[in-house]
Amino acid sequence: MATTRTDPLTLEVVELIGTVVARYYEEYDEAAAAHSLTGAQARVLGLLSLEPMPMRKIAQKLKCEPSNVTGIVDRLETRGLVERRPDPADRRVKLAAPTEKGAQTAQQLRDSLTFAREPLAELSDGDRAMLRDLLRRMLGDSAPRHD
Repeated sequence: MATTRTDPLTLEVVELIGTVVARYYEEYDEAAAAHSLTGAQARVLGLLSLEPMPMRKIAQKLKCEPSNVTGIVDRLETRGLVERRPDPADRRVKLAAPTEKGAQTAQQLRDSLTFAREPLAELSDGDRAMLRDLLRRMLGDSAPRHD
């Protein structure tokens, strides 16, 4: 029989996840500010450094409106960090892609994010793989794969 109360362990895990997310965004915003970017601009640049993509896909990944993404990409383009180019698969679609300067900035942002990297480095490969797999299960296995 299901209960409406949440057990203490679940409550603690949820609280810890919330703390990790808050600290991640705090550090991401600080790293972005060091490059005179907003956190949202830095997140878009980071996504694009993995692969060029259309505004609609960026919006889906960031869970926001495409019109918001267009404004962010416009500002990144003005700074010379992003460019729009035709999609080779469908020339009617424009892809946002990092410029060389944008790719370098995205790498510098990633390199400056030490909050999660340092504690994760202290875990064994097996522990990191287990954590990854548990997080994927929590997300219904919809997490991006980089392995």
